[in-house]
Formats: sequence, C-alpha cells, structure tokens
Amino acid sequence: MNGRIRRLLGPLALAGLCAWPVVPQAAAPLPAEAFFRRPAAMEISLSPDGRRLALTAEVRGRVGLFTIDLESPSGEFKATRAALFSDADVDDFQWVDNERLVFDVVDLQAGSGEDQRVAPGLFAARHDGEELRALVERHGRPRITSGERFRTLEWNHQLLHVPAAAEDRTGATADEVIVGELHFEAKDLRGITPLWLNTRSGRTRELSLIGAPDRVVRWWFSPRGEPRAALVRARGRESLHWHHAPAGGAPGRWVQLAEAPMAQLPWMPEWVGTGDRLYVTRSEGPAGELVVAPFDFARGEPGPTLVNVPGFDFRGRLLGAADGTRLLGVRVDADAEQTVWLDPARKALQQRVDEALPGRVNRISCRRCAADDAVLVVRSYADRHPGQLLLWMGSPGGAGRWKVIANLLPGIDPQQMATLSLERIRARDGRDLPVWVTLPAGSKPGQPRPAVVMVHGGPWVRGGHWRWDPMAQFLASRGWVVIEPEFRGSSGYGKAHTQAGYRQFGQAMQDDVADALLWARAQKIASDRACIVGGSYGGYATLMGLIRHPELYRCGSAWFAVADLPLYVEGGWFVSDDISASGRRYLLPEWVGHPEKDRAMLLAHSPVEQAARLRAPLQLVWGVDDLRVPLAHGKRLRSALRAAGHEPEWIEYEGEAHGLRQLDNQVDMARRLEAFLRRHLE
Repeated sequence: MNGRIRRLLGPLALAGLCAWPVVPQAAAPLPAEAFFRRPAAMEISLSPDGRRLALTAEVRGRVGLFTIDLESPSGEFKATRAALFSDADVDDFQWVDNERLVFDVVDLQAGSGEDQRVAPGLFAARHDGEELRALVERHGRPRITSGERFRTLEWNHQLLHVPAAAEDRTGATADEVIVGELHFEAKDLRGITPLWLNTRSGRTRELSLIGAPDRVVRWWFSPRGEPRAALVRARGRESLHWHHAPAGGAPGRWVQLAEAPMAQLPWMPEWVGTGDRLYVTRSEGPAGELVVAPFDFARGEPGPTLVNVPGFDFRGRLLGAADGTRLLGVRVDADAEQTVWLDPARKALQQRVDEALPGRVNRISCRRCAADDAVLVVRSYADRHPGQLLLWMGSPGGAGRWKVIANLLPGIDPQQMATLSLERIRARDGRDLPVWVTLPAGSKPGQPRPAVVMVHGGPWVRGGHWRWDPMAQFLASRGWVVIEPEFRGSSGYGKAHTQAGYRQFGQAMQDDVADALLWARAQKIASDRACIVGGSYGGYATLMGLIRHPELYRCGSAWFAVADLPLYVEGGWFVSDDISASGRRYLLPEWVGHPEKDRAMLLAHSPVEQAARLRAPLQLVWGVDDLRVPLAHGKRLRSALRAAGHEPEWIEYEGEAHGLRQLDNQVDMARRLEAFLRRHLE
C-alpha cells in the first residue's frame, strides 16, 4: 500500500494540486470584503463507514448542511441537501451513524447579540434530508420553520456526547445521543443531568447514574456513552470523580479523585477510553507547562508524562480508536499544529500527504485507513493562505484519485499575503515573552515598517496560532507590520506565565506589550510610527498603553474594551452583564483584584479614572448588546474623556455584542480602522 500511495501523492506538485489558486496581481490592496467574507465551506466530516461526506456551506445567504455520496454509481460527486433553512444557519454537526446527522443552528444574519438571548436548539436529519426533526427548542426565537416538531425538549438541553460508531458498521443502528439538562442558580450553572435522546423518535431515557455526585457541571463519557468522569463545583471548590466499572457487568462505583479551590485542580481529564483508561493534563517543570499523562489508579495520581511540548502547554487532542481501547495519535499546537500518529496506517498517510503538500499544516481524517480503498479528507492551510479541503479516494487494486472540495477563500492570492512567525524575546524583567510577528509581503530585512500592536482579548487565553488570520492579514496588506505579544497572563505557555499576570492589569502585563514593540524597533522590524489596537482585554490594554506609554503610540483603537475596572470586578446594580456570581466571588479577586482590599490599585489602573492622561487620538468600538463588557464601560469612558476635553471617535453597532458577526459590520469596522490608522501612521 505504501508504494501505491507514494506514486499517487508524489506527482501532486507537478499536477498543480498543491499550488494555491493564482489570482492576477492587483493594482491596489484587496478590499476588506475579501478578508472577512465567509469561507466557501466551513466544516467537513466523513461518515463512520467512509461512504458519505458531510459539509456545511453557504447557499443563497444561508449556511446549510449537505452530504455527498462517495460511492455514487455515476462516479459524480453531487451534493444532497440534508438541512437548509430560510431563517437559520447550521452550525456544529456530527454523524450519529452512517445515515443520520445531528446539528444545532445559529442566525448568522443577526448580530452576535443573538448568542446572548438564544439557545442553539438541536436537530437531526437523514443524510438525504428526510426525517428532519426538531429535538431541542431554540430559546428566545421562533422555532425553525422547516421540519417536524415533536417531543421537543426545552431550550435548557444541550448535546453532550455522540457515541462512536464502529468504522465497519453498515446501516443505521445507533439512533441515540446524550444530551444534558442544564440547571441554573441565578447566573451560575448548578448542574447538568445527562439523558439518552433518540434522534428519530425524540424519546428520552435515563442514564445509569447510581451513586454519581450532585452538582456536576461537566461530564466525560467513554466512546460508547458511559459516564466515567465528572467535575463538581460548589461553594468555591471543585472536585473530580471517576466511575470504576468492573469487567463482567458488576456494579460500578463513583469515587472522588481530587479536590481544590475553584480553577486550581492539579489535573484535568483529557481522554476517556474503555475500562479504566484515563489520560489527564497536569503541569510540569518550573514553567508549569501542561503535559499529558495516563492516570495511575493504583497510586491515585497521574503517571509518567506521555506528551509534552517544550515551551508550550499541551493544546490539542488525543485521537483515540472508536472502541476506546487505544490511542491512535496526538494532535498538538505549538508554534504550528502537528499530528503525531501512533497508528502505522495513519502515520504513513500523514507522511505522504506532508511530502506532497509541503510547508502547510495538513490535518487528516480517514476511514478504512489501512485498506486499498481508504478514504481520506485533508484540511490543508498555511500562514499565508486560509486553506483547502481535499478528498482522496483509493480503490481496491487500482489507482486512487484526489479531488479539491473547496478553496476556502478563492479570491486570496497567497503570494500577496503576509508571513507569520513566533519569536521568543525577553521582557524587561527577564521573563520569556512569545511574540507573533506578521510581516507584509515584500518586507526586507533592515527596512522597518509602521507597526500596529494588536493585543489579544481574554486575557487568560492564547492569542496567536500559525494560520491565516483575517484581521492581521488585512492590516499587513496595508503595509503595516503587526506585532502580537503573548503578554504574561496569557495561557498556552505554562502556568507560571499565566499566573505572572495575576493582579497585573495595566502593570507588568502592560510593560510586556510595550517591550514587544521596543524589541521590534531594535530589530528594525517596526519603525517609530506605531498605533495600538485590540478587543476586550486587548481594548483595555489599548487604553492603558496610551495612558502608561504615550511616547510609544500615535493612536489607539479599542474594541469592546474593559474601561472601568471596579465595575468589571464587582458589577453594578444598574448594569447587566454575563459574569457569573462564582466567578466574581472566587476568581476575579485573585486574577484582577479584590474590589475592596485592592480598590486603590484598581482605580490607579482603570481607564475611566485615568482618562485625563489619555491624550492620543482614540477610536472606540462597541456592540450595543454586549453583556461581557457592557456598553456602560464605553459611555463612562467617553464622558470622562469629554470632561478632560478629549472627544474620541465613537462607533456603535446595533444587534452586536462582544464581537461582530454581521459581515457588513465587520467590513465597516475594518474600513473605519484602516482610515483611522492611515491618518496617524502615514
């Protein structure tokens, strides 16, 4: 088999398959629409038996779910509609078995504020669109106008798990999925009760939960749908529990494995297999980087490290066999995504694909992987291109064939796009500081360009990944180098890096942002003309950058920005937001500051209180329906700036929340941002 694959994949470069689509050289930069429009296909998935392909794609302004019969007698790949609505868009989907799919919906023509008012519901349909059923109601909106509604569950149910089907299963023999009924106490999730749900009849039945703990807020299931691990949260503490299931059908029992204050558990489940197969993530070494280890039940703690990624937390996925008996591979995201296969057949496929499509991340999924008639789907992308979806089909005793399913953004010419690299620099106090640098096409060493420092939100997330990013590429296409620091407080680079940002809003976290720009200038990457931009926490850092380091930046554009730190950490009687009571009580005092004990610190680093020091040109962008950082933050800041004699440029978007969903609004914001930056960088 390996020889045949080598012959088939080797000529791909010569055949032009691995070449990106060529677009004529433009006389002017591409318009904003080219960067922010919806891709030609969103998600893609093979059926368990590999005989059908499902994908989501836009048709007449709506995203629908379609399937392709890969064994069509005609040999033609024709898409069949499984679900397409006039008033909603298909979002996440999964195969229930070889015949049936389950999915939820969202309204992409509405602003992002819809997400804060509407539960996504749940639906199921056959691959050919027959037997379309509404299973869970959408809360806050009329029900979908197509399909049959019967035995529908209330909106507070969500999909938890789809049991794995064996790859050789033929016919529709598994109709059930696991949903969870969510119970709330004020804004806090109090618990989730899992249920079996039949996707054809809508009937539910109980799972066996004898002896299970109360107040479970997260469940982990075996591939067959057995509840095996549970996370309990109560009174500011969390505990992890495991269900021992002896062989031979003997009754199992639930035991507690760990307990700690909220968000401080020493390890977390990562993959659950059959029997007592549990892999967890835990911190290791001076940097506290997340690694993967099997759990040793005899010792009651994780065993020796199985997967570590030096310099990074483990972020990715353990790829297990459908029967849960073994791991097939590990997918990790370091400076770029990489998959290491333990399974020989998949390892050979990955190697051949990578040889044929060099310089890209090639994420593969296969069925009948070791057979001559293997079916393989590849999502291939790079920093300079949003990617392609490709399909490989082998045939017993004969040659196989490739098909390009979709070029995700066919109007993008990779040769005109910017390159992305991750640099590791030293902050002023010696801390290792990862920095992503997006260099415009045609950049030459020693010729610095005007810079846009773009600060990610969160802040307790990883900001950058080696892939095509619309905003960074849009800014770089205008000739600006984009600097994105992973300041302390960011996750993904070890617990020590995250915890170094605790209670450092506007302080050491802000120094890291400044140090990234100063380094880029010393390396002659960035010139002395720079502006700072960002959303959410990045918006806060934009405001504090102009306040603390006014000599570095000519302007700032802050989107959905935390502007009032006391309001953020303690809330307000007349300001509604979506921060949970437990988060405010147990997490924000530790991560940001205590509303009473640290009030002086919070006021000293609150943009509203320091508005008189903010003198540079400023653009403020808000979604009117934002509940994460409500509009009150922006209005209070604007009033303070006006009182100081400094009127900002103010932009509001109706129907949008903490981020923009509508394409028209995304494009409008990009155009306004470009015009604003151009006035001050050129």
